[in-house]
Amino acid sequence: MHKNISIARGGFSLVEVAVATAIVGMGVTALMVALAAGTRTNHAGQELTQAVFLAQEIREWTLNLPFSDPDPADANNPPGPDSTSPQIFVDDLDDLLDVTYDPPRDGRGVSIAGMDGWSQTIHLTWRNPSNLTSIVTNGASDAIYVEVEIAHYGQAVLSTAWLVTRR
Repeated sequence: MHKNISIARGGFSLVEVAVATAIVGMGVTALMVALAAGTRTNHAGQELTQAVFLAQEIREWTLNLPFSDPDPADANNPPGPDSTSPQIFVDDLDDLLDVTYDPPRDGRGVSIAGMDGWSQTIHLTWRNPSNLTSIVTNGASDAIYVEVEIAHYGQAVLSTAWLVTRR
């Protein structure tokens, strides 16, 4: 009698190896793309968080400054910085008219160390208290609209605004 002996295959064919390699490669590529997207999102979130912090510092500063110059000798000065830009000595709100701080300032007006590349640009417009969308001559109102733009290496990250009124 003759017995049929089957021989078991001992490996994978070249086609099976190529298909498995392609499937694993696509999975690894998808994983790398997802990780890169997560890293970009995380970086953008960190930048936005930092920008919000810097805008809040300016808001705190503007809300604590006197509305008009406390120095009687400067009472007749027009609204705006009293000296150089960026304004170094700030004793009232209108000193921040169209000023850019780089490095940025904290809620007391003190330069923040270690904030290379960040800047705060401040714009002030006086508004009609009866119609806050109506802009009036600088210094002619008891309501100031403060706009702040926070930038990182020259790229705008955040722009925000608020009203400050004479107390």
